[in-house]
Amino acid sequence: MILRIDRLALELPPPSTPDPNGASAVQELMGGKFGEMSTLMNYTFQSFNFRGRQKLRPFYDLIANIAAEEYGHIEAVAATINSMLTGASDDDDKVPNDAGLSGLKDARIQQHAIAPGGLGALCADSQGRPWTGDNVFSSGDLIEDLTHNYFLETGARSGKLRVYEMCDHPAARALTGYLLVRGGVHQVAYARALELLTGADMTKLFPSPRIPTAKIPECQPHIEQGSHLKLYRFSPDDYREIVAVFTGPHPETGEPLEVVDHAPEGHLPQDLPPQEAVFAPDYATEEIAEIAQKLRKQAGLPDQVTAQVAEPQSTLGKVADKLTP
Repeated sequence: MILRIDRLALELPPPSTPDPNGASAVQELMGGKFGEMSTLMNYTFQSFNFRGRQKLRPFYDLIANIAAEEYGHIEAVAATINSMLTGASDDDDKVPNDAGLSGLKDARIQQHAIAPGGLGALCADSQGRPWTGDNVFSSGDLIEDLTHNYFLETGARSGKLRVYEMCDHPAARALTGYLLVRGGVHQVAYARALELLTGADMTKLFPSPRIPTAKIPECQPHIEQGSHLKLYRFSPDDYREIVAVFTGPHPETGEPLEVVDHAPEGHLPQDLPPQEAVFAPDYATEEIAEIAQKLRKQAGLPDQVTAQVAEPQSTLGKVADKLTP
């Protein structure tokens, strides 16, 4: 079972200048062959299919626990794409024929605004091609799967570096800086597991690609917090035996690796404003808001919503104010 917490894995900046084509590039980190959907589903199916888990518990725990973290990574990528698309439609003085989406007609992925659209993230790559289960590798052979996972994390790191160089949008830079550090932890974890199983010296392969993570400015705050050394345990009581595998020195810095016995605290998500030109969540959002408030009152809920968000926004105008130089 998966326990979901309404927090983002990283702190994202509030929406700024819309960047639909930048959002298309970030889509590769979602639904590309080496994107977060692939890491999530590879490790998830490997954990589902793992045989002899009791006798091989440290290795099962490692794969299953990393799979849990990947759920948070796809959410972070989606939140980034949504932020980059916020404000891409012109909702000012809207009327049904005012061509409020004309600014998106040359966007690389028009599905962001059309079907399924909603100016939201897609389960697709940077060309709009849907993610496919063909990207899942689960052989049942532990060494083969771990080798594949190391390769997958290496390809993922390469993709993040390229997206970082393509996009200067603040949300994209924050995302790639975070994912480079956390993906690096998974890369180290699988390399360490292979070392312990086979005796191969995987430390010679780091960093791969050969760009030190510490040289990237957006990575540095996470490194200063020691996030490059920590593997969090994403369960109240399970996956405790990852400590038998995730141990020893970090291959780049020599610092000791650490298992943190709980999930990270996380960060409050942004409350992104409606985008009524694409009916997200509706053409007349306030009508639905009134219905929701009536239902809340009937259920005996407080007048004010108790759930938290980072920076509530109820109209696009408030975001537009932030965009004005």
